[in-house]
Amino acid sequence: MNVAVLAHEKFPNAAKTAVGLLRYSDYEVEAVLDRDNAGKRVSDFLPDVQDAPIVAGMDDVPEVDALVIGIAPIGGGFDESWRSDVRTALERGTDLISGLHYFLEDDEEFAALAAENDCDIWDVRNPSDDLTVAQGVADQVDAEVVLTVGTDCSVGKMTVTCELLEAAEERGVDAGFIPTGQTGIMIDGWGNPIDRVISDFTAGAVEEMILERGDDYDYLFVEGQGSIVHPAYSAVTCGILHGSMADSLVLCHAADREAIHGYERVEIPPLQEYVDLYENLARPVHETEVVAGALNTHSIDDDAAARDAVAEFGDELGVPATDLVRFDADDVLEAIL
Repeated sequence: MNVAVLAHEKFPNAAKTAVGLLRYSDYEVEAVLDRDNAGKRVSDFLPDVQDAPIVAGMDDVPEVDALVIGIAPIGGGFDESWRSDVRTALERGTDLISGLHYFLEDDEEFAALAAENDCDIWDVRNPSDDLTVAQGVADQVDAEVVLTVGTDCSVGKMTVTCELLEAAEERGVDAGFIPTGQTGIMIDGWGNPIDRVISDFTAGAVEEMILERGDDYDYLFVEGQGSIVHPAYSAVTCGILHGSMADSLVLCHAADREAIHGYERVEIPPLQEYVDLYENLARPVHETEVVAGALNTHSIDDDAAARDAVAEFGDELGVPATDLVRFDADDVLEAIL
């Protein structure tokens, strides 16, 4: 499928959905919409993903199958400055894919244009109606379940999950992916948007996916969400932890992150406290342990300094660690397998 990705004023650092699609999806990205960087190319910012021109708006995009909203702002709201591009896409007969909490299919103007121009609107965060509470049986599947957990939101849990999946597959491991957020669902074309599910059904929505795929693979890599200490997102983190009944955990952290993103008054606790928090919280439901660490060193320019930061991170956790985008996955993957 050929797509354009909307990432106005956020590309690349604050457009993790756009970057995730460029790095891991099967979509052919024909253009990225970012009025601040129009005239440049993706490769000017991200040399290790598929390249595409960056344009000011939908009028500058060639014919594509879909326009993807590639931004996931706090709260998942729709920015009215995007409306003209979405309108243009629909008028051209282009489908929409969105991971916002604001459902585009419920917008009267967009719904009317979609009907008039025979367009589909896929609101990725719209969960199915048949979800229910967990039964506490995810540990009965054949697969070993590996969950990424974080010190904060936006530290790279989805990226780490995809990198581990690719590294395992390259080694010949029979591995599957459990997407729990909008970007992962767009990449895989399947999944439950856990941060949109009724609270009572959160663990059940994860368990449902584990049961569906758990006997088809030797390993399942589950995309984590939020952080257990996050003032807003801790509930979804706990739901995934208990619903997945993970056998092992990979703790993800961003180098130089000292406070919770968007909640700077909340300091990030010492790293070893996270190990105890996650393992102790999981234990009554299903015993697990942090077996590896993944450090996002994007904020560090020098490779040698990044390696030092990774080594220090691993020493603090007492487990193998790496930056899975920047360096190889060998030691971390070996600890998991």
